[in-house]
Amino acid sequence: MKARASHISIVVSLADALLSIVLAPVCAACETSLDEPTRGPVCRACWQGIRHFTPPLCDVCGDPLPSWRSVSIDCGTCPRCRRRSHDLTRSRAIGDYDGPLRDIVHALKYDRRQSLARPLAALLARDGASILSGADIAVPVPLHRSRKRARGFNQAAEIARYLPIPSAHVLRRVRPTVSQTDLPAAKRHANVRHAFAVRRGRDVTGLVVVLVDDVSTTGATLESCARVLKAAGAREVRALTAARVASRSR
Repeated sequence: MKARASHISIVVSLADALLSIVLAPVCAACETSLDEPTRGPVCRACWQGIRHFTPPLCDVCGDPLPSWRSVSIDCGTCPRCRRRSHDLTRSRAIGDYDGPLRDIVHALKYDRRQSLARPLAALLARDGASILSGADIAVPVPLHRSRKRARGFNQAAEIARYLPIPSAHVLRRVRPTVSQTDLPAAKRHANVRHAFAVRRGRDVTGLVVVLVDDVSTTGATLESCARVLKAAGAREVRALTAARVASRSR
């Protein structure tokens, strides 16, 4: 067994060396030369450079909290989440939408590096284990058909299908919306209001649903989806996103 593993390691190393010479591939995130192209389009340094969110985190939106003291006093929620009612019960992300994680998400989303969905899902499964525990189904946030046609795939669906629970296209986007990144925070909830509906023939009655998306900014899109799912009978709606724009004002 050890001899076989050693043989495989040698073959992989030779393949990496050959590909590096012939194709001269660069990292899809930082654009430096890839020393190990057989491991995927992103270099080891970028994966290791991701700044993961660590506790304490807001139990509702997943934002970092300033200290454990705020958890014990405020029941683990940030000031903004305490001021609002939520259809979304809990959320988690790998880390802040910045640095290597932002570059990796961009490579998946805009450069069509769909192979990055699997390792992102693996990180989500680890960092979001509490969200997946006891959940019945993963539901990707849908793209409008015009945007999906232009992009060629739904990055949220690609991530969702590699999570360790079943995934299904339960939601549909009933009208096109302006990209949330192009809008101020105050207008994002209005932009996605009434933008989603449950697909015909899909039943989520009594299920614990995990919404999946690539990035959460204000959480408006996730809340809009959660509202529709709860109205359709879902028992609980949670969320996992590869990255989150963390508030700087907490």
